[in-house]
Amino acid sequence: MSGRNTALTPPADAAAPVRHPDAPVRHPDAPAPGELLGAHYEHCFGCGGGQPHGLHLEARAGEGVRVTAEFTVRAAHQGAPGLAHGGVLATALDETLGSLNWLLRVIAVTGRLETDFVRPVPVGTVLHLEAEITAVAGRKIYCSAVGRIGGPQGQVAVRADALFIEVKVDHFIDNGRPEEIQAAMADPDQVRRARAFEVNP
Repeated sequence: MSGRNTALTPPADAAAPVRHPDAPVRHPDAPAPGELLGAHYEHCFGCGGGQPHGLHLEARAGEGVRVTAEFTVRAAHQGAPGLAHGGVLATALDETLGSLNWLLRVIAVTGRLETDFVRPVPVGTVLHLEAEITAVAGRKIYCSAVGRIGGPQGQVAVRADALFIEVKVDHFIDNGRPEEIQAAMADPDQVRRARAFEVNP
């Protein structure tokens, strides 16, 4: 995409992500294509079921290093009368992009997100999203996403380029509100406990 910030341009020595068990940028336990990823954290505004006005975005592993997702724009998501709020659309893109990290089986947070709003998205519309990892350089994960209306091959409504940074779980422990951190770490479900600390700053 033209006019993008150079911070979102992978360096010349960045690795091209490849989806197979021997690749350095994909974990062998990453979900299979078509697999529903599920919420990484029950109280996440993007994907969690515990947020009554959240997006309840559902992402699936795609082919290669891609994910697909969708969510329905509800009245609680509007900015202008009858239209989705731009910040909600940016959140949908961020959530979808963050889901890519599950393919790498790394903990990563959003470092930079640049969004283009191409056309309005009315309340009641299903936004179909697709995201892919374009390169990996050390702790930096470069990726892009597009959101369409009218179906998975419909008109482009929003798109984004992003940079995610791999972090350790200490990032959340040191910066999160202690009550939520303690509750998440006390969860007896080991997978749910690990996934709570997966994406977004």
